[in-house]
Amino acid sequence: MRAFVFPGQGSQKVGMGADLAAASAAAREVFEEVDEALGQNLFKLMSEGPEDQLTLTENAQPAIMANAIAVLRVLEKEGGIALADKADFVAGHSLGEYTALCAAGAFSLADTARLLKLRGRSMQAAVPVGVGAMAALLGADIEKATALAEAAAEGQVCTVANDNDPGQVVLSGHKEAIERAIALVKEHGIKRGILLPVSAPFHCPLMQPAADAMAEALDKTRPGTLNVALFANVTASVVTDPAEVQRLLVEQVTGRVRWRESAIAMKEAGVDSFVELGGKVLGPMIKRSAGEVEVTSAVSMEDIEALAKAL
Repeated sequence: MRAFVFPGQGSQKVGMGADLAAASAAAREVFEEVDEALGQNLFKLMSEGPEDQLTLTENAQPAIMANAIAVLRVLEKEGGIALADKADFVAGHSLGEYTALCAAGAFSLADTARLLKLRGRSMQAAVPVGVGAMAALLGADIEKATALAEAAAEGQVCTVANDNDPGQVVLSGHKEAIERAIALVKEHGIKRGILLPVSAPFHCPLMQPAADAMAEALDKTRPGTLNVALFANVTASVVTDPAEVQRLLVEQVTGRVRWRESAIAMKEAGVDSFVELGGKVLGPMIKRSAGEVEVTSAVSMEDIEALAKAL
């Protein structure tokens, strides 16, 4: 069985999508459609920068999605591969969940772009700059990370935001609490704590205003039928009912991204092959979590051609 997976924030970089657009009309159409939906020249920002503008959450989120969907469209149109025929499941890391739903036909490309723009903007606005922070814990499992978060909280928010793989967990919350957590890593048997260059504390209770904004937006733009079942971030289990998908997308803004558990659950469901589109970030995490599985990723035209042959 095969799962297609889609990367999250942090995988953006200046120049993304440019080679693909130069090589393929199918990719160019995706970028044009996203630009039109957003009323901004996002593709120019993706290909030329400046980096500080691309890194802004409200730009990074639709950009990462557009890049992955461009890869998918090239695979489908030029490789003659239909995702619904080749995928048993889809999943995405945080914003990648929206990409996965777009790939599975639950949202149109234009709606996905607009939803992610709003998601990025409302996540940024939920907490004043400098109030929140996130830290990656290296050499930490979920038990150690949870104990550390509890010790560092001291009445502030400090929670596990992403359980990425057996050795990498991300904390999110108030800046002071996150800094306390980093200072306490050694005491908790954790190798390192690194402050992440993010502009807001994602996936923690401080994001409640953004969750409310997404609830309102998703009420107007509801997910449709999925052609491929989704493994959801917040439950690490399969969901196919659009109403349930809608509820989980709202919960996901403040909830934990259970990526390690999702990888394991997909393997237990029979997935032995994972294909990452638009990035090379999730594959290694999946391998570390699920063990003996096959992982491929496609970003460039060459990757897509090789993947089309393999499928």
